[in-house]
Amino acid sequence: MTIKLASLLLAAAVSLTAMQAAAADKVTLQLKWVTQAQFAGYYVAKDKGFYKEEGLDVDIKPGGPDIAPPQVLAGGGADVIVDWMPSALATREKGVPLVNIAQPFKSSGMMLTCLKETAITKPADFKGKTLGVWFFGNEYPFLSWMATLGIKTDGSADGVKVLKQGFNVDPLLQKQAACISTMTYNEYWQVIDAGIKPEQLVTFKYETEGVATLEDGLYVLEDKLKDPAFKEKMVKFVRASMKGWKWAEKNPDEAAGIVLDNDASGAQTEKHQKRMMGEVAKLTAGSNGALDKADYDRTVKTLLGGGSDPVITKEPKGAYTTEITAAALK
Repeated sequence: MTIKLASLLLAAAVSLTAMQAAAADKVTLQLKWVTQAQFAGYYVAKDKGFYKEEGLDVDIKPGGPDIAPPQVLAGGGADVIVDWMPSALATREKGVPLVNIAQPFKSSGMMLTCLKETAITKPADFKGKTLGVWFFGNEYPFLSWMATLGIKTDGSADGVKVLKQGFNVDPLLQKQAACISTMTYNEYWQVIDAGIKPEQLVTFKYETEGVATLEDGLYVLEDKLKDPAFKEKMVKFVRASMKGWKWAEKNPDEAAGIVLDNDASGAQTEKHQKRMMGEVAKLTAGSNGALDKADYDRTVKTLLGGGSDPVITKEPKGAYTTEITAAALK
């Protein structure tokens, strides 16, 4: 009798687990780049069961040099993506209606890192120099900054020559460019690890220069938000994701370890990911996930201020919603 009862209880437990798994809402998240601590909050939320607690089954898809998150979203390959706001707003203006539903990153980590030997000490010194710039949507903050400075990007004597930079630091190491694009949490440290000392460099942070634009927000397609079930799913997703981000901020080394556990490529190192997580935590600090209207307005102003060739040509309408975070943060 006892054995039979135990068997029945076990069967019931297995059945309940199966029902819970079947009932879990599936969410596919497309990252902006490869698996690294830049996205630690999402990996933590999955590893620690925060998504599961919300009844979600989240599939996190790494990005890469040949993956454009907005295209993945538009093609139905993801429910939600991580993207920079300049890219998202430019994409929206071109006809793909991306909407920001949450903003985990409060600050910008983007920089231009220059060799001191080039005698560049201030932005005006960029004139006549070759600067490495990422493309595939990452060029927009740079182009807006140059437009703000009144510096042409056509390679003229009073302008700068733009070198289409790969996602590495080779142009600086090989002295093909005076400055290259770097992030505070990634490529800058690749330069240091390559043997160049900090005192041999001059850095210009977009945040400090007053041209910072929002990075690493969460975006969905506008039409999807007409579906109450989808909106509720995103509320759960954002709530669990922000729980993951705040846990990662408080436990950076363990968060880096979780990222490494999810790195199928095996390309990342413990040293680099721990250092990256420490720097990323500085950028997510101060954000509870809700988009700050002042930060949004600053980003839009910067992108509109491009002279004859602005990143966006008109004030966006409907490019963000606060409904998701308002419900998630109750």
